Amino acid sequence: MKLKIYQVDAFANQLFAGNPAAVCPLDNWVEDSLMLQIAAENNLAETAFIVKNQQQFDIRWFTPTVEVDLCGHATLASAFIIFNELGYHPSTILFHSHRSGALRVSREGDHLILNFPADILREVGIEEISLCGFSIKPQSVYRGKSDYMVVFENEEQIRALAPDFLQMKKIAARGIIVTAPGNEVDFVSRFFAPQSGIQEDPVTGSAHTSLTPFWSKRLNKTRLSARQLSERGGALICTDLKDRVEISGQCVLYLKGEIFIPDQKG
Repeated sequence: MKLKIYQVDAFANQLFAGNPAAVCPLDNWVEDSLMLQIAAENNLAETAFIVKNQQQFDIRWFTPTVEVDLCGHATLASAFIIFNELGYHPSTILFHSHRSGALRVSREGDHLILNFPADILREVGIEEISLCGFSIKPQSVYRGKSDYMVVFENEEQIRALAPDFLQMKKIAARGIIVTAPGNEVDFVSRFFAPQSGIQEDPVTGSAHTSLTPFWSKRLNKTRLSARQLSERGGALICTDLKDRVEISGQCVLYLKGEIFIPDQKG
């Protein structure tokens, strides 16, 4: 069996920036175990698998160790491949996830715009993230559907954080978002997910479904500029639509090729 594979730098306008994701278009779904093996072999934060289903595309996302409920940068990368490599002409792609429902990606010039459900946050005690090993005390902690979000005072504190990943793996969540007001953008963030096989994710689109409603309310504005402060870095424009969030970014193609899967013999 041969499968097509593409690698895309998402939330980037040049190579070797943003967050790399693999995209594998399939004619039909293959076994979950095979998708996980491919994701582990790719050794990227996310590998997306897509199957065309009439007028929409079904999508699933895998880290090297687990399937996840939602991934923004790999969805952005998948849309980029559908638009630019698979000959899709309409300006909007409708994705469907069996874990997250309907997701849309629209094309405006060289930007792609994710439309995702907004996360619902509830404030919790700081003690819930005590295993993170942060040397700086946060202002507040929130829990969303998949992640904790930890709010700090300023950008410098976010840059300086050095969590204890071995301890953080014990926290029951997909990952930990840390955030603060930005110096040159509305807000900055980082995303740690050793629980999901990723110590620090370069740019996490899905985390901005939590970040955008929070900062929109705090800053009293609906359109916000954001930057994820990883080593590779990533720039995002986010719009709060109340129950949904728009997240805009660019993509760059890095690689395309084939995966060779040996035939299974009985």
